[in-house]
Amino acid sequence: MEIQEDPGPELIVPGVARALSPLVRRILALNPGVRTGIGTNTYLIGIDEIVVVDPGPDDANHLDSVAGCGGDRIKWITWTQTGDDYVGGLEAMAERTGAEIFDPADGEILLGTEFRIQALNMPGPSPEHRAYMLEEERMLLCGALMADDRLAPLVPGRADMAAMRAGLERASKMRLRRLGPVHGYIVEEAKKAIPAELEARDAMDAAIIAALGAGASTPDELVPALHGEVEDPDMVPVLRDTIEAHLLGLLADQRVKESDGAWATA
Repeated sequence: MEIQEDPGPELIVPGVARALSPLVRRILALNPGVRTGIGTNTYLIGIDEIVVVDPGPDDANHLDSVAGCGGDRIKWITWTQTGDDYVGGLEAMAERTGAEIFDPADGEILLGTEFRIQALNMPGPSPEHRAYMLEEERMLLCGALMADDRLAPLVPGRADMAAMRAGLERASKMRLRRLGPVHGYIVEEAKKAIPAELEARDAMDAAIIAALGAGASTPDELVPALHGEVEDPDMVPVLRDTIEAHLLGLLADQRVKESDGAWATA
């Protein structure tokens, strides 16, 4: 399979392997949606020995693309989070390649012929969420901790805003060059992007508190207060869920209160 050098932000074609660096390739799964954006990024790390991060959905075309790119050099398969969009094809990928399923503990190291990857528990987006540091390139495969050009959508009850902030602050202390999100493009200039993400989350908290003070009292009322008229109706529940996840974080911080589904400033 031909591997093209990635010249920068341009249309990512599903099923086409693109070299992002000497050690990293990306193949986009054909599962776009309001929560997944353009789809799930499957990353292949290594040359002679390869680890696949986020094998993606159980889609034969996508799995064939990944297996065709790595072949019998794929030795390990792992993931940043559970869910069909990320690990739906895990077992089928293992069957195709004979690779070992790698389910690491926090801080565990995976050594390949050309690379050293450290697994890091970062449970903000979901309880089981983790990221992977590719030490040779100072690149963090950050899963859903960040997206490239938008705030990653959150699911209330699974997302933990305090853990999300802790994960971002942990990442901000690393010597990072780039971020590889599970959705969207590579994030360049990690040192600027991580503080910007923290500021954006803080700005959403502030906007929610201001909207509550102006009379909104439910996540449904907060959606237009924060986002105006939403053209795509499928986006409304996604925005509502993200707002509710922020509300739960503000509730834990005692900055808001809730009674019978009605929210107000504390």
